[in-house]
Amino acid sequence: MGYRKLLTKRMDFSASHRYWNPGWSEEKNREVFGKSASPHGHGHNYALELTVEGEADPETGMIINLYDLKKIMKEVLEDFDHKHLNEDNPHFRTLVPTTENIARVLWDGFKEKIPGDGRCRLYRVRLYETRDMYVDYWRDED
Repeated sequence: MGYRKLLTKRMDFSASHRYWNPGWSEEKNREVFGKSASPHGHGHNYALELTVEGEADPETGMIINLYDLKKIMKEVLEDFDHKHLNEDNPHFRTLVPTTENIARVLWDGFKEKIPGDGRCRLYRVRLYETRDMYVDYWRDED
């Protein structure tokens, strides 16, 4: 029986957003999203935890080089950190930037960059919007 080896790196970023579905009327957006539909938006100091899974390299003892992981995280977060997501991130021009959707978009960004070389693979994205509310996103793969 083998054991899963997980490595998690945490990184903080700040972003603002507005809950707004462009396919709905202003009235429906306000009814569903309340104050979060304000045209001025609101912001959060997010905490991102990125977890990879894999086997430690016998020569380095690492699942992934932490310098490489940090670089990947910074690259993906360039489109999020200190941005108004609805205006500055093309994913959220038509997608409501809920914590759930932000986590999914982050997952897709990391999935493109994590080596996936058989030794290391993306396991989970955990995104804290506040200290007491977070979303876990992972995809079961066959």
